[in-house]
Amino acid sequence: MFIPPAAWFTGFIPDLPTPFDAADAVDLKAFAALCERQVAAGVPAIVVCETAGEAPTLSPAEQELVIRTAVDVARGRVRIIAGAVSNATGHAIELARRAEAAGADAVMSVVPAYNKPMQEGMLAHFRTVAGAIGLPVILHDVPSRTLRPLADETLLRLVESRQFVGLRDGSGDITRPMRLARHLPAGFRLLSGDDATAFAYITDGGDGAISEVANIAPDLCRAIFSQVRQGRLQSARYLHKRLIPLVTCLSRESPAALKSALGMLGLMRPDTRLPIVPLDTAGQAEVARAFAAIADEELIDGVGA
Repeated sequence: MFIPPAAWFTGFIPDLPTPFDAADAVDLKAFAALCERQVAAGVPAIVVCETAGEAPTLSPAEQELVIRTAVDVARGRVRIIAGAVSNATGHAIELARRAEAAGADAVMSVVPAYNKPMQEGMLAHFRTVAGAIGLPVILHDVPSRTLRPLADETLLRLVESRQFVGLRDGSGDITRPMRLARHLPAGFRLLSGDDATAFAYITDGGDGAISEVANIAPDLCRAIFSQVRQGRLQSARYLHKRLIPLVTCLSRESPAALKSALGMLGLMRPDTRLPIVPLDTAGQAEVARAFAAIADEELIDGVGA
């Protein structure tokens, strides 16, 4: 049964890492366990093969396998958003088509990195990718990685097509929801792509966050979002402050710090793929201290005492 993205592209949605085994192969068993953990936490959707998933280091075949695994685990209980991350439009189309064939519910398409396209180039890129598939498309604007931002004017031209259903906004600009709200079509969702500013983004009208820290503390993130939606900002702010040390660690060395944290929880190996390397001893100790700041026994049991 088709459920409009407006119904599930909201709240804290985890950007899942891709676990690797000792031989540098994708660890599908560990990945399936990560998916099931998020389903059990009641998340509305899961993002795979994107920033935290080290998408540029995955082959198209690996990406399709990861997406199929997520779809198989979800069994319709949550929606699967698959990254189609490439700065070559033709390759992005291939990844998007594979995601659709694998059963994804939506595709996330990012501003091309390195090429530094002009706004007309971004417009053509996104429209071409969308035109090659029948899935909803979520845009991803992350200027810290792409150097050039997706301008508001370009976004408003894109959303003339209802196939574009949301934006993962990694700009850190918390004024964007207020600035754009009255210009966007009903049902278009604005989610922060930056854990450090997500709380402010949501309180200023954003619809949620695509989050790395939600991999570690999904229940806490869900509680924060619920408190904001109920207007209980003081309680939400208190919970958010507990996450700040962990958010700081994750944002400094992403996704190595995320994998280290999940490794401390016994959920996966901390292995990364080059050019990302695992955290050094000092970085691991910092992550362990951040766990303590959460003060949640279920999370920090047995972690780096």
